[in-house]
Order: sequence, then structure tokens, then C-alpha cells
Amino acid sequence: MKTKGLVLSGLTILLASILAGCSRGNDSSSKKSKDDNTKIVKVEKRKSDKYYFKNNKLVIRDIDIEITKTKVIPVGEVGNEYGDKPIIAFWYKVTNKTTKEIDANTAWIAVFNAVQNNNKNTVNKLDVAALPDEKYLDSQTQTIKKNGIVENAVAYNLDDTTTPVKLTATKGVGGKNIGTMTFKLQ
Repeated sequence: MKTKGLVLSGLTILLASILAGCSRGNDSSSKKSKDDNTKIVKVEKRKSDKYYFKNNKLVIRDIDIEITKTKVIPVGEVGNEYGDKPIIAFWYKVTNKTTKEIDANTAWIAVFNAVQNNNKNTVNKLDVAALPDEKYLDSQTQTIKKNGIVENAVAYNLDDTTTPVKLTATKGVGGKNIGTMTFKLQ
């Protein structure tokens, strides 16, 4: 029994010595101190990403979105000619800060959810309506070049025209909430 314990202790010391020797390799990111038993390791701090949604502007790593105009459009008016409910429309600019294939529609849908808090029992997530501005019909799905800026519009069907709409931005679909803005309808 004692022999087994001594063998295990010896193996443990041997493994610890081997691992210690491996960790003393020639590491250019560390410097040895005077007594050679300790190392000073230089740690680089990663620049933290700044994500936010406030004052009509969303900033995340890949894109920026700036809301330039909002409007409630009743049924039958220009921008809501074919709908059966009034809509809230948002006009916006998207900047693609990467080389990823991003278009104006996907950028918006990936980060925003609209809610009208008019039901005491459930969350009333609004459905996306038809494009409220036909001038973006051809450009809404075109890929935005790196550092390119594209304008677009999006709309949501309203359940009433008095309850404000809360627009929440997340880090991508289902990601962490990074900000909320409330838009009054009147």
C-alpha cells in the first residue's frame, strides 16, 4: 500500500515538473522577473464593443441604423393602400460596417421588434406590414457594400392608434436587449 502511494506521489511530482517545464517555453508575450521563478505576463485588454439604441440611432458591431422619420398611416392612404389596419412606418438609413452580405430589410428585421402594450395578459408583438414607400421596392434587398449607406422603410400593423409602440433593439435575432424607444402615435 505504501509503495503504491509512493509511486503515485512520484508520478504526480514528475508530471508537475514536466508541465512546469513546458510552461517555461520561450513566450514572447511574457517577461521573466529577477528571481526567475515568477513571470510577468502582459495582458492586452480587448476593446469592448459599444452597442446602443437611443435617440433614433442603433449602433452594433456590424451595422448602424438611423431612424430618419416615423409616421402613422391610416388604411387606404399612400403607403397603406392595401392594408386592412393602420400602420406605423419607419424610414431609416443602414450603414454596413463589414464585408458581410447585409441588406436593409435583413438588417432591420434582425435587430428590431415592435410591441404595442394594449393587452393586460399577453405581449402584443406587431406584425410587419407591406413596404410603406414604393421607392425602396428594388433597393430593399440589395447587398450594402462595406461602409455603404442605404435608405429603406418598414411598417408594422397597429391594433389601435392610441397605444404607443415600443421598438426594442437586440444583438441580432433573439440576442441581448440593447435598448428600447417608445413612439407615441398621436
